[in-house]
Amino acid sequence: MLGTAAFGRDDSQTPVELRPPELSEKIDATNAWVYELLNNGVYRCGFSTTQGAYDRASAGVRRGLERCEQVLAEDDYLCGPRFTEADLRLLPTALRFDGCYAPLFRAGGAHLRIRDFPHLHGWLVRCWNEVPGVRDSIDIEDASSSYYRQLFPLNPGGLIPSPITAVDMRLEV
Repeated sequence: MLGTAAFGRDDSQTPVELRPPELSEKIDATNAWVYELLNNGVYRCGFSTTQGAYDRASAGVRRGLERCEQVLAEDDYLCGPRFTEADLRLLPTALRFDGCYAPLFRAGGAHLRIRDFPHLHGWLVRCWNEVPGVRDSIDIEDASSSYYRQLFPLNPGGLIPSPITAVDMRLEV
């Protein structure tokens, strides 16, 4: 559990309170399903060794994306009007989803993308553009292409597709 954090490479960033006490139960409940369905779900897809295991994991990823879409249709962030620990838990998975988890791990099915979920994509754009330091805390191109370089069993040819960028993901406003 985190209390506050500042993002990016600049120490002058104002810390964000990630776990306000009045939201702790909601954050814990959200963290549980985000981890199970999405954070861990994408890896369960990518490293499945049976069709049944993949099908279960992939269905879970779709449920997780759909649940995010429903929650974010009502609120700007997963636990209400402010960025919390639950959003931070989802953020790396969402940023890598279109570039590596969907194409390499086949997470959620063959052709899902974050931008196919308008409220979830809007949340990602908000995080990228409005949460101080987020855009400076990850190199999307490297984060995605590193999966192709390092996971030989999933990419035996070692081919690295043209990396996805923030512009490709329509994060830049």
